[in-house]
Amino acid sequence: MTSTSTEAGQKPGPTRRIRALSLLWIGLGAFLGLAGLGAMALNTGQPWLIGSFGASGVLLFAYPEGPFSQVRNVIGGHLLTSFVALACLQLFGPGLLPMALAGALATVLMVVTRTVHPPAGGNPVIVFMTQPGWSFLLVPTLGGACLLMLTAWLYWKGIRWLQQHVSGLPKKENTFT
Repeated sequence: MTSTSTEAGQKPGPTRRIRALSLLWIGLGAFLGLAGLGAMALNTGQPWLIGSFGASGVLLFAYPEGPFSQVRNVIGGHLLTSFVALACLQLFGPGLLPMALAGALATVLMVVTRTVHPPAGGNPVIVFMTQPGWSFLLVPTLGGACLLMLTAWLYWKGIRWLQQHVSGLPKKENTFT
């Protein structure tokens, strides 16, 4: 039987504690991003919300500086995967194998084009389940990804401004400490 470091009398390695204020910033940002898309859907009667945007919000608000949270990845990944899925739906019709092919092609193309955004990998499933027309590329895909990205960018700019100009707030609030 092997012992853990604490059983052997050693201190455990450093742990990452999430600060309460960071959790508040993350949660508020995700709320605003999804609420903004929901408001657009209600006000325009267009489907601005798709499931993959919920996962995009996790990356954009919990890990805003991560490689999969960059503009190229978020917008490019969503647009590319939706396009591939719509093309496969048009060429092969609905079905399990065309959906799987669309997912596989979309994944490979995201890697090749360096636009990997894991939440966008759900778009082929969404396309094959809902069978939308080509307008799906504009709304919700492009419009929603752009709006979510813009919301995240403005939100984090605002948070950084507050940290620099409001006394009592930490000067640099990292997501993890």
